[in-house]
Amino acid sequence: MVYNIRMNVLLYGAGAVGLGLASCLLKHGERVDLIAREETVVALQQHGLQRTGIFGEHTAAPESFGAYLSLSDLPENEYDYLLVCTKSFDTRTAAEQIAAIPFLNNASTPIVLCQNGWGNAEIFAEHFPKHRIKSGRVITGFRRPQKHQVDITVHADAIHLGSLFSDDVSDLEKLSAAIDAGGIPCEVTQSISKDLWAKMLYNCMLNALSTINDVHYGALGESTETRQVMEEVAREVVAVMTAAGYNTHWASAEDYIDTFYKHQLPPTYNHEPSMLQDIRAGKRTEIDALNGAVVALGQQHAIPTPANTELSSKIRFMESDINPK
Repeated sequence: MVYNIRMNVLLYGAGAVGLGLASCLLKHGERVDLIAREETVVALQQHGLQRTGIFGEHTAAPESFGAYLSLSDLPENEYDYLLVCTKSFDTRTAAEQIAAIPFLNNASTPIVLCQNGWGNAEIFAEHFPKHRIKSGRVITGFRRPQKHQVDITVHADAIHLGSLFSDDVSDLEKLSAAIDAGGIPCEVTQSISKDLWAKMLYNCMLNALSTINDVHYGALGESTETRQVMEEVAREVVAVMTAAGYNTHWASAEDYIDTFYKHQLPPTYNHEPSMLQDIRAGKRTEIDALNGAVVALGQQHAIPTPANTELSSKIRFMESDINPK
């Protein structure tokens, strides 16, 4: 279906994922406003937004979109969509800040969480009606060479948009069509919960272990020792997920592990996770929303998670070494 009415879209967070999604929307001709940190705002206002990588190049001139330091600086536009593209540890701050802006809080605008990990939607549900809260599953690889640039490096599957709280996802069709037409395949789904847990499996198996060993994904699949750790992580994730009342696209952990080695790891063999990039840059990671979230859910449901616990502890140690208290 083709949509010809130009939309207003607000993106809260202009890291690599936010810039990647914004590039698609701008290429399709949508009106876009971005909330970003000061260095990013300055770079975007000076140079525009530049995209490179596997889905082609696109440059949006500085005057073709808005870049703002704070939500309070925004014009009181009526937005068709609000995309949250922050790190998961900033989810609560994002929800509180958006809720504090009357014209955003009182609107009916869908809020689409394009973040890693599990638990983000529940935090937003503390501040907004559940029917407004949507989720996006993004398993495309982005990196940001400069503050105003995004490079798309790898793509495992289409972006999926849906809701954890409602079967009615028709209000996401226009956004999906715009992202898709702007360069990155995108689909609306009624099974976003299954998609998010599938991503949890993938990320929990790879990200922390890759970061601890300072290697790309593919190296983990070449070693018997790391394969054993990854497989135990997957079994724990499935056990916790099932105990919490969720499921995914595979009937068992073993079924997923087979798919992982045959179909998911090979296309991303040379990829390095954002967690590793964060540690190298001396930044906080999203471990609490990935392996850490599995550990927390395991504790709630009395499911032991020794492999996820060990990986979480090691990443937190690496963070503390970078940012000692």
